[in-house]
Amino acid sequence: MKKGVLLVNLGSPDSPTPKDLKPYLDEFLMDERVIDVNPVLRNIIVRGIILQTRPKRSAEAYSKIWWDEGSPLIVISERFAEKVRKLTKMPVALGMRYGSMSIKEGLQKLADESVDEVLLVPLYPHYAMSSYETVVVKAMQERERHFTNMRLTTLPAFYKNDEYIALLSKSIAEGLKEFEYDHLLFSYHGIPERHIRKSDPTKFHCKIDGQCCQTNSVAHHSCYRHQCYDTTERVKRVLNLSSEKVSSSFQSRLAGDPWLKPYTDFEFERLAKEGKKRLAVITPAFVSDCLETLEEIAMEGKHQFMEAGGEAYIHIPCLNDRDDWAALMAKWVNEWEQKEVLPA
Repeated sequence: MKKGVLLVNLGSPDSPTPKDLKPYLDEFLMDERVIDVNPVLRNIIVRGIILQTRPKRSAEAYSKIWWDEGSPLIVISERFAEKVRKLTKMPVALGMRYGSMSIKEGLQKLADESVDEVLLVPLYPHYAMSSYETVVVKAMQERERHFTNMRLTTLPAFYKNDEYIALLSKSIAEGLKEFEYDHLLFSYHGIPERHIRKSDPTKFHCKIDGQCCQTNSVAHHSCYRHQCYDTTERVKRVLNLSSEKVSSSFQSRLAGDPWLKPYTDFEFERLAKEGKKRLAVITPAFVSDCLETLEEIAMEGKHQFMEAGGEAYIHIPCLNDRDDWAALMAKWVNEWEQKEVLPA
């Protein structure tokens, strides 16, 4: 058997225009693991309501962060994949969960190189049904439909891997080197509370009550909330950060349902009013900077914090295509290739 690697990230529209945003948002929001309601209701919500206005607004947001080379997420992911490719003897392909650079195309590139055993790498540190899980499910569907002779192995969520935590901590320390901060906010991508309960294999542990995430359970293997808070705590220990100067929050909620709290935009106002005048923000739910980190947090977040009385604000970049991050990923895939050992 010949082995290869498929790296998978979120995806992006082809251009920052309403014309290209509409099909991208349609694919994204019609995913049953993103908006997990009755299909008829989801169709009404997405195609009858959201897609009537959101493509124009999203296009304006994308236009603020778009690079000359294209979508930042795509460009960064391509650079990262190329660095990993140079550090392994296996074929390495790149795919996106949504958009034109599809998972099917990534698998096809590997198949064209006679690969029949693939390590699937969802580029998300944490497990969530709307990110990590949907990548795995989509890849399995494509394999069953088009690549029946392929074997897929999936890299586990790596949020607590010691090497990853050390690297994330290093990047944060570097980001803070020139910035004297009053508070460091770990802002994670938000998800509806019901996603936490749906992902609970025990169907009783996850109560989102402030205690369940601290109580050991098999549910933590698929609990996004627990994994986010655990990431923050692990980085705090590595960097010896004061608990009084560090907190976690969740961004990018939609109206109508309770989402994970505290909300990042509320935290911007609260922290500023409590006298935290110099704020640093890190977004560890992503390994690559994207619309959500570059526009919502780096731009809009700064505006919200300063409007609330803040005086200085920085967004610490994601790991992106750092050489040490590419080297760590290459180490993981090489260990799988040689011994079928995956990081824990």
